[in-house]
Amino acid sequence: MSPQTAGDTFFFCFCSATTFCGFTGQWEGTALKCRTGPLDIVFVIDSSRSVRPFEFETMRRFMIDIIGNLDVGPNATRVGVIQYSSQVQNIFSLKTFFTRADMERAINSIIPLAQGTMTGLAIQYAMNVAFSTQEGARPPHKRIPRIAIIVTDGRPQDRVTEVATQARNAGIEIYAVGIQRADMNSLRAMASPPLEEHVFLVESFELIQQFAKQFQDKLCGVDMCMEREHGCQHTCISTPGSFYCECNPGYKLNADSKTCSSEGGSCGAGHVDLVMVIDGSKSVRPQNFELVKQFVNRIVDLLEVSPHGTRVGLVQYSSRVRTEFPLNKYHSKDEIKKAVMDVEYMEKGTMTGLALKHMVEHSFSELEGARPLSHNIPRIGLVFTDGRSQDDISEWARRAKESGIVMFAVGVGKAVEEELREIASEPVEQHFSYSADFTTMTHLESKGETEIRSPCECEALVQFQTNTVAILQSLTEKNILLG
Repeated sequence: MSPQTAGDTFFFCFCSATTFCGFTGQWEGTALKCRTGPLDIVFVIDSSRSVRPFEFETMRRFMIDIIGNLDVGPNATRVGVIQYSSQVQNIFSLKTFFTRADMERAINSIIPLAQGTMTGLAIQYAMNVAFSTQEGARPPHKRIPRIAIIVTDGRPQDRVTEVATQARNAGIEIYAVGIQRADMNSLRAMASPPLEEHVFLVESFELIQQFAKQFQDKLCGVDMCMEREHGCQHTCISTPGSFYCECNPGYKLNADSKTCSSEGGSCGAGHVDLVMVIDGSKSVRPQNFELVKQFVNRIVDLLEVSPHGTRVGLVQYSSRVRTEFPLNKYHSKDEIKKAVMDVEYMEKGTMTGLALKHMVEHSFSELEGARPLSHNIPRIGLVFTDGRSQDDISEWARRAKESGIVMFAVGVGKAVEEELREIASEPVEQHFSYSADFTTMTHLESKGETEIRSPCECEALVQFQTNTVAILQSLTEKNILLG
């Protein structure tokens, strides 16, 4: 049997286009050094009645072999296994076992369900349960790739296209592996793009392990960036037998093909979804609210705003929360700046917790213009407040960061440092700032940082002498999901 590019099968060292797999042994006398960063991997295994006992045993053996070649551990790769037929059963979750021996015992104890083939139901379970932080998946802001390996021998008895799309948009990379009678159209509907790298079909169970070796052989290789002193100033990209250097967004590769220099101009060249949440409570006062709007527009000036570049949304809060404009409303700096200056001051209370809840549930939804998580567009939340919140902020500050939003907190006047720190992402010192009054907002200093950096130094968003937003560059590096 020869592997097919648009459909072959079961699997892998779990390499994707951006990861190296975990095999470290030798094949036919050739030492291949296959490495991987941390991954969250969930096997989704078909145990319907059409899967015969010896076939299921082959699947069982194959999972054990694959896990044996992974670097598993609480801070390395985590593995979960679910099986499905007409229902879904969790065998073990991502947080259950951290040794290969424990995983092997659990896999050997699986009793097939032997009912229908509800693959869509299984994908829904994987998305909502198996890859939840409660079940051991690392939070999205940790940038740990989430990989689902769906193995099936038949045609789904339910619909898979819509739920698979939802799963991919939620940041799950799906490999669809078909055995014998599997329906190729269904495999293609489930898998992540590019399909030639994520859809596999095996002609028979007897050939699974033979193909697995070929599959690993194809994907695994020597990481040339790890093998030698590459000298790349920013990023080294490994290729078969060689490597090349790339620069971070906003920089260009010099003639030596290794060092980088700034392209100049705006520091906001990275593509991000940025939502600013501004305090419109009565303590701000009308004249200061106008200064807040000017402050917002200075940040906008440093961004490369476009439908495919940076998108900006604005939320105002007091005793209630109001979306002034969502991420998909305006597509140029001038439009945004005019809309900001047209915002009317709300007055009343300071419900910062309510504002954070609104931001998480609405502002970063695809309905309001946030790009899907699978697009790897960084999500930035900047919260401005001038006083103590009248409601609890803990839960929604935590949820914001767990959902993958990089949070910055800007405090003025009577703002409470403890609350600013709770809102801010790690490292906290680089993600919150404070000023004694509104007239000095443009001279805000990051706590612990007495130096005011240039806008293009690319280390922090809110070095507000120049309203720096250059962290957007470092957040949009191509390998950001690798952690």
